[in-house]
Amino acid sequence: QVQLVESGGGLVQPGGSLTLSCTPSGFNLDYYAIGWFRQAPGKEREGVSCSVGSDGSRHYADSVKGRFTISRDNATNTVYLQMNSLKPEDTAVYYCAADRDQTTCYCSGNVCYDVYDYWGQGTQVTVPS
Repeated sequence: QVQLVESGGGLVQPGGSLTLSCTPSGFNLDYYAIGWFRQAPGKEREGVSCSVGSDGSRHYADSVKGRFTISRDNATNTVYLQMNSLKPEDTAVYYCAADRDQTTCYCSGNVCYDVYDYWGQGTQVTVPS
């Protein structure tokens, strides 16, 4: 059984920071592509970042490049998304996702590929205007 659980969301003022966590069960994330996505009310799901376990590569959409950092802690089998300099337009439900095909992880411009096999339930991030 493959499951992903996100945590760490909340309300933060503009310019503040949050760190989200994604903890998988049923598999070792070392051999999976892991992606972070977000969806605001009335908008389509948007890719934010992704990471490949086998080679350590990391990719970002232009909208978050320089502000967000994806990382992995192998000891706890956890993936993090550190978010700095948050803006109101970052408000959304944030999801992590996993795929055995590690080529799934790629971004171009402000778009990241979003077809992953496994998805978490999401955690809310709110940045007021």
